[in-house]
Order: sequence, then structure tokens, then C-alpha cells
Amino acid sequence: MAYYSSSRRSSTPRPFVGFLLVASFGILFAGCGGSEQTEIPQAEDFSFTADDLARVKELVGDGSGAFIPRLELAPEQEGVSGPPVIDVGSINKFNAMRTASDGQQDMFRVTNAFLNVRSNPKVTATQIGRLDRSEAIQVLEFVDAAWAKVLLNGEEGYVASRYIGKLVSETQLAEEKKKYEGMYYVDFGFLNVRKETDANSEKLGELAGQSFVRPLTKDEVWARIPFNDGDGYVASQYLTPFLPNFLVRQGSFNLPVVHFKLASEGILEAMPEHITALKNGGYTIWTMSDFYQLLLKQEEKDVRLNPNTVILAVSDITKENVNELSSVLRSGGIDATLFLEGRMLSGGIDQKQLMTLIANGHDLQTAGHTGDDLRSLTNAQVELELSQSKQLLEQITKKKVISVAYPLGGVNDRIARKAGEVGYLLGLSLAPDTRFERTQLLRMPSFVIKASTSSDDLLSLVSQ
Repeated sequence: MAYYSSSRRSSTPRPFVGFLLVASFGILFAGCGGSEQTEIPQAEDFSFTADDLARVKELVGDGSGAFIPRLELAPEQEGVSGPPVIDVGSINKFNAMRTASDGQQDMFRVTNAFLNVRSNPKVTATQIGRLDRSEAIQVLEFVDAAWAKVLLNGEEGYVASRYIGKLVSETQLAEEKKKYEGMYYVDFGFLNVRKETDANSEKLGELAGQSFVRPLTKDEVWARIPFNDGDGYVASQYLTPFLPNFLVRQGSFNLPVVHFKLASEGILEAMPEHITALKNGGYTIWTMSDFYQLLLKQEEKDVRLNPNTVILAVSDITKENVNELSSVLRSGGIDATLFLEGRMLSGGIDQKQLMTLIANGHDLQTAGHTGDDLRSLTNAQVELELSQSKQLLEQITKKKVISVAYPLGGVNDRIARKAGEVGYLLGLSLAPDTRFERTQLLRMPSFVIKASTSSDDLLSLVSQ
């Protein structure tokens, strides 16, 4: 990894300009030399002072960003570099996935890959905006069964109602449905309104297809409806009860995370017994990515977490224990989430070992970079720790990283917020519990298992 250190600088710009010129010529002539490369000393840790971070921001503002400190890949991983790139689309999607089903009045979610917002309720109208899946939109009213009037950035528009759904919990669903009791729509191109309950009686007018109506009375053949200043009759077979789409989503989870920290003495030797106890106890062992797939499905339909499911997580992984860990998990016939520190990926665990772990079905996620408690760092330092270690692992494995195990379990509201801002969906703490809310996905609890933990104790913990 590149070592970034601070030094005191003069308040005048001339020495720094001179440094840039020397550095530029150095780079130029370096490119003209032979193929032999000088080995750069590697550092085990990096740290930044307030002066360093202020200078970084100054340099970013002045130029291309080439002086932003970043983690360097090991020699076999060269060719992939650059400052962290924040995936805004994923951040917005993950924020939506962590949102509770609070039944907020008139707020709906986009259920299609995208949704056009138009100036009028017809497909040929001018497009005035576009929303992506899971984005929220305020519905002012349903103008008919096909179109909803919405508010987008302070401007009124219209969207196809079949591509939006209201996010509700199971307890809210019945109450939400009551709002639409007795509401029907014309499920035909148009519907004649008659003066009497007779198909040959006088025609008073007609209802447009998809339009709403609330019958005063209704039987299997005819429905009496308010019409103009009186009432009339329409054929019941062309009326269909109206309900908007509802997204019934699980808000609370009972999902134990069994957390093995390899820095704990004797834990690798005890792990096979613990794995056997979980399997014999009838538990399904998941990874964090398995949980992520469930959350994705819940964005589209009501899918529930199966009982007796646990996540198996491992941290404190080094080049000295990674092979033994792989052997233990392979013997146990299970997949696990392995949380890796960024510093272990540059000069420690090599790319071949990482690819082997992935080929064996394991889920690779991050544990920050240095292993320092994030709560002791500044916001800028936290962002570097979380974003660059995430990017480094993604570049090496070509897989999306969606979760972080906070080093030393160090998480609070600020750290969880920063984790969300740089693109994590899930965060693992050391708080011992099995239950958490959807709004706590960035502060999931876990049980740290020790070598002294018996099989009975383990099963007692996860069955709470």
C-alpha cells in the first residue's frame, strides 16, 4: 500500500510549486528508464493529521485529484487503481431497502426498473421526469385505475399506477385496504349508464374505461351509481374492485449472526464442533450475501426469512490463518462470510487465495483497512477506511461488496451513517442479540463465539 505521511509546509506556495516541478520531471524521466523497478517500502499502518486532510481537500480542488492518498494493489493486482468511486445508484437503493414500512401518507415506491413521469395521464404526453426502482414518489391522487397524479420536485405529473406500490407492514395492510372499500373501476373500454336495470332502457351516458365509481348498491347483475344530478345503472360484470399495489415488507428480523474472530485463541480448532452443532440443530447457514438476496426479493414481493437460519461470519483473517480457515470450512461443508481488512490484501493474502475462497462459495466482505476503531477517526478518515477498502476488494474479486464488519465492533450513529454514505447496505457490530429492525441493517448484532463456548451454549444463544 502507498504510505502517506504529513510534514509541515511553509505558508508560501513557492516551495510546494518547486516540489511539483521536481516530481513532474521525475515521473517523466522514470518512464524513460529500464524495466527494473525500485521496491517501495511498505507500511503496516497509515494515519492522517488534520493538516494532511485539509491539504488533500485543497489539492482536489486545485487539480485532477492525483494527489489523493489511496490504497495500492499488490504487484499481481497492478493495473487497477484510482480514487474511490461512489455508486450513487446503489446508495439510493440501499437507503430505500433500509427504510421502515411506516405507512407514510401518500408515499409510494417505484416497482419497475424505471418509471417515466408525464405531463398528462397518457403515454403520448411529454416526459417531465424519470424515476428508478425503489425511489419514493408522493401520490396526490389516483385519477383513474391506470394513472396516478404525483408530485415530483414540486411539479405535478402523472405515472402509470401499475408500476408503483405503497410500502406497508402486515399490521398496516388491513387499515390501508379499508381506504379503498367500495371503490370500483370500469374494466372495459367504456360502460353504458342506463336509467333502469334493463339493457334496453334509456341510455343516460357512459363511463370511460378505467374510471372510478362507488356504487350506491350492487348485486351480481346491476350496480346503482351516482350519475350527474341523479343516479343510473351499470352492468356489474364490467366493474372490478380497485386497490393500489401494496409492498408488504418484513420490518423485523430474528437472524442470529455467529461471529468467529480468529484472533481469539483456539477458535479455529473449536470451529468444527460449533459448525456441527448448528447443522445437527437443524439450522440453515447463510452468508451476508444470502441475506442481501432476500432483501432484494422483498423489494418486489412479500418473501419471509425462514426460521432457524443463522449467518456465519469470520473476521481477523490473516495470511497465516487463511489456509487453515479454508480447510475447516471445506471440511464442514458450509459457506461463510469472511471479513477481510484492506491491509491484508496488499502484501498479505494474495489474489490466488482470494479466488480460491470465492470458488469454494465463500462471501468476501470488508473489515475496514487498518483494524482501528472507526469511532476514534475523523469523518474524512472514516470515509477513506471504508470506501477504499471496499473498492480494493471489489477490484480484486470483481464482486460487489455490500457489508462491513466494524473493527473492534466500533460503531455509533455517525459511523453507521458514513458506512451508508459510501455504499454499504449491511454493517456488523459486536452487540449480542438475535433480533434487529430493518432500520438497523447497518448495525446488525452478532454473537462472538470463543473456543470455550460449548455446543449447548451456542445453540442456546442462537435460539433466543
